[in-house]
Amino acid sequence: MPPHAPITVVLAHFDDLVAGGLRELIERDPSLAIVASDVEHRRIGVVLRVHHPDVAILDVGALKTFAEVRELSTRYPRTRLVLLGSDQAPIECAQLLAFGASACLGGDTQSRDVINAIHLASRGLQVLPRVPAGAAGGPGPVAGAGRLSKRESEVLPLLQQGHSNAQIALVLQVGIETVRTHARNIYRKLGVSSRRELAAPPVPPTPSASDSQPQAPQPERSPRRRAPSPLGPRRGHGVRHG
Repeated sequence: MPPHAPITVVLAHFDDLVAGGLRELIERDPSLAIVASDVEHRRIGVVLRVHHPDVAILDVGALKTFAEVRELSTRYPRTRLVLLGSDQAPIECAQLLAFGASACLGGDTQSRDVINAIHLASRGLQVLPRVPAGAAGGPGPVAGAGRLSKRESEVLPLLQQGHSNAQIALVLQVGIETVRTHARNIYRKLGVSSRRELAAPPVPPTPSASDSQPQAPQPERSPRRRAPSPLGPRRGHGVRHG
């Protein structure tokens, strides 16, 4: 059997230490191939359009707003985005995943986990961030996250669920004006204008192998022959869920 084509990877610009480690790590895996590296963030879109890589590894710190992730994932749906950064709060990673990223990795991620994330992302799978011990009951404190405050991280999931400001104020036992202030700060920090935009972007479906197979023509039914049941002749015309 012919060998599988390697998974193509684009590396954004990172500092020298991180960039060298990533390149060495990827080059040790024969199933991965770097097609561009040290790409400045402002040129990421151009490189994705030219090379059509399977995976792009981006620096979270280079993002001006999280909405950039949604724009890239919508514009280049065939390229999966793996985000690498440090001090990312769980709620921020969850938002990046909702905006279309395939993985959100911290600076202390093990080498094998980086490689696994690349492989899983290339297959269209998302890598959920590990929740620290003791944080299973909620988003937990995010002091020092740099983008969202602790209270904003509590307001964000309620906004995503479509709750009104009054409902959020009741849940968090704060005033409605306080909720409005937190919401405005969240929109500004995440680069969106409304809670509707906090939802995941529509991603065009990736054609599967079964989709590319020609379908056998259906036999024509004679108008003079009555089917025994209205469901009988339509069997097989519905959407098949694999």
